[in-house]
Amino acid sequence: MRRRELHDAASGGGGPRLLPWTSPEGKPCYLSTDGRGYLSALADSIETVQLSMGHEVLEYARAASAPGAKTLSATEYRWLACRLAEALADALRVADSRGQRLPDPEEEEADESA
Repeated sequence: MRRRELHDAASGGGGPRLLPWTSPEGKPCYLSTDGRGYLSALADSIETVQLSMGHEVLEYARAASAPGAKTLSATEYRWLACRLAEALADALRVADSRGQRLPDPEEEEADESA
C-alpha cells in the first residue's frame, strides 16, 4: 500500500479507535469514528504530543547516561525511570491504536481475488 492509502486506512472505519487516554478508573477508551471530527483530531494531537515528549525524555536519558555525564541522585534516576516507563506506555498505546486501524492484509487479498 502507498503511504497515503495506509494513512487513509488507519484513520477511518475499521472499528472503534483506541484513544490515547484512559477513563478515571484506568480503563481503555474507544471512539467509534470514521476518522474525522473533533475527537479524532484531538486524539491525533495528543498522540503527537505524547510521542514528542517521549523523544524529549529519551534525549535526556541518553545525555544522563553518556560517558562523563554528571551522576544523578537516586531520586533523579527514579524520576527518569518513571518518565521513561510513561513514555514507553504512551508509545505502545499509540502503536496499538494505529495498528488496530490498519487493514488486514489477508482480508485485502480476499477482497481483491473475489
